[in-house]
Amino acid sequence: MELAFFVVEIGMSKKEYESLTETEKMFIRKRHEQKFINETTWLRNAVLNATVNANRGKNKKFRDLFPKKSQRVDKEYNENAVKTILKMEKENGKGWVDLIYRRNGMKPPQKGGN
Repeated sequence: MELAFFVVEIGMSKKEYESLTETEKMFIRKRHEQKFINETTWLRNAVLNATVNANRGKNKKFRDLFPKKSQRVDKEYNENAVKTILKMEKENGKGWVDLIYRRNGMKPPQKGGN
């Protein structure tokens, strides 16, 4: 019975099966079980998502099967960037901000919120 599992599910020959130790067989069975659980979970999630989307209310947004996750922030990079910007502003002033606005065809914001 075990040989049949390895031949059918894993695609091994009888010679390959006989060359495996019991520990190797156990690891292969465990990995196959994990793969089966993962595939079943993905299928369940897909069916649940399709059902929710099919039964959604009028003008309701679709629920994504694979929602986009935001990437982790590199804190060290951001801290260095802020230090560099503050250093540049101390040396050269904030004229670079106005320059960016002008080059993009926008008016720089005025103090006082107007």
